[in-house]
Amino acid sequence: MQYQAETPEAYIKQVPEERQEALRKLRETINKNLPEGFQEGIQYGMIGYFVPHTIYPDGYHCKPSEPLPFMSFASQKNSVNLYHMGVYAVPEIYDWFVSEYPKHCKRKLDMGKSCIRFKKVEDIPIDLIAELCTKLTPEQWIVIYETNIKKK
Repeated sequence: MQYQAETPEAYIKQVPEERQEALRKLRETINKNLPEGFQEGIQYGMIGYFVPHTIYPDGYHCKPSEPLPFMSFASQKNSVNLYHMGVYAVPEIYDWFVSEYPKHCKRKLDMGKSCIRFKKVEDIPIDLIAELCTKLTPEQWIVIYETNIKKK
């Protein structure tokens, strides 16, 4: 589902009421645990966390006017989806997350390359996501990004 919002607060107010509190808690957890330097906003129709142009002026290679994306979450039709580029780009973070997930959630992990899907909001492993948020600083993410993305 696509929501038209200009702020994270406006985004959360648009999602189904039964998901709003879980999204507020997820947002609060991310904001408390992401290292300093990441910025929160709406990016690609989701609540996003990115490296602002003040830190990384080059922006996102696909669209340099956009700040460098790092993490986001969205309310979709059948799930709440969390996107974390470190899980996608850093095998050690991926392995850590996959091995830790069963300690925090009884349901089977539903995950794509960078997308972690939660079909029930009560299954969102807040403590695990809090720890995931601490795994990379903006500076570390920039190095990983530049190492893995070929610039034209």
